[in-house]
Amino acid sequence: MKSWEKNIRRVEPYVPGEQPQGKDIIKLNTNENPYPPAPGVGKVLKGNIADRLRLYPDPTIGSLVEAIADYQGLDGDQVFVGVGSDDVIALAYLTFFNSSKPILFPDITYSFYDVWANLFKIPYKQIELDKNLRIRKEDYCIENGGIIIANPNAPTSIYEDLDTIRYILDKNQDSIVIIDEAYIDFGGKSAIELIKDYENLLVIQTFSKSRAMAGMRIGYAMGSKTLIRALNDVKYSFNSYTLNLPSILCGVESIKDDEYFRETVEKIKITRDKTMKELEALGFSFPKSMANFIFAKHKEVSGLKIYEELRKRNIYVRHFNKPKISNYVRITIGTDREMEVLIQSLKEIIG
Repeated sequence: MKSWEKNIRRVEPYVPGEQPQGKDIIKLNTNENPYPPAPGVGKVLKGNIADRLRLYPDPTIGSLVEAIADYQGLDGDQVFVGVGSDDVIALAYLTFFNSSKPILFPDITYSFYDVWANLFKIPYKQIELDKNLRIRKEDYCIENGGIIIANPNAPTSIYEDLDTIRYILDKNQDSIVIIDEAYIDFGGKSAIELIKDYENLLVIQTFSKSRAMAGMRIGYAMGSKTLIRALNDVKYSFNSYTLNLPSILCGVESIKDDEYFRETVEKIKITRDKTMKELEALGFSFPKSMANFIFAKHKEVSGLKIYEELRKRNIYVRHFNKPKISNYVRITIGTDREMEVLIQSLKEIIG
């Protein structure tokens, strides 16, 4: 090894879902929304914004921050916007997880959590889920340097009620608790209502899933003014101009059209519930999904075989080659037509 190579930071990176290119592909592996974003988003993109791209965007992202704050019933200084929820969570790690004590998160969850911890050299402890893939709230009553929990969890799709979240907050008043709600619009109550009671709570959401804007990269955090101020201080020490102008404008239009947003989410939920019944009839079992995906395993056929056989048919689902969950596949909810093709293909595979 050359002497300068010793100074290179080496980490095992997060591996995102495949992004297959080509025609006639059914992509059910990255939990994207199968429907387009709100019509106002398209109008922005067709409008005359090119002339404005020579200028830097508003570093405060003010218009979008205020739109989100109004929508969520918060003050503007309780909202922070970043480049997708991944960017927001990474900044939250940098800002809040600076103790020598380990941060806590489940052993089966969003697999970026340990990657960030390793990247930023933050000690961590993964808390084992129970046999039903659920959080045991009592396990979070240990000394820690912070907590992050995805709710609904990914990849399991399980939602923990607010009593569980409140219990964890009550037992960890000296730690910052982050609730990652990327899928909350598809089921369950948001922890946003707890912000008024817990100054150490940060709730993070995204436009990528329910608002069909994964390509725009908009994520946001909500919390006490103290937490948001600290996040902004780190942001301005790292990159002042985080979100591009088209994303800011399109994000505002998405928030404005609440009727379209709710209609689209409801369509996905209806398709999800129908698909769960069809999968059950084929011999699959799964937790009740409160997200826009189903985490399923078959009683006889392995998850790897199902993944590989579907891939041969140009249907992409997600398989995790990890202990405890290697027999599962994570299936994003697509259009009704896409799910019909999926079910038919599964019938052929299972035989």
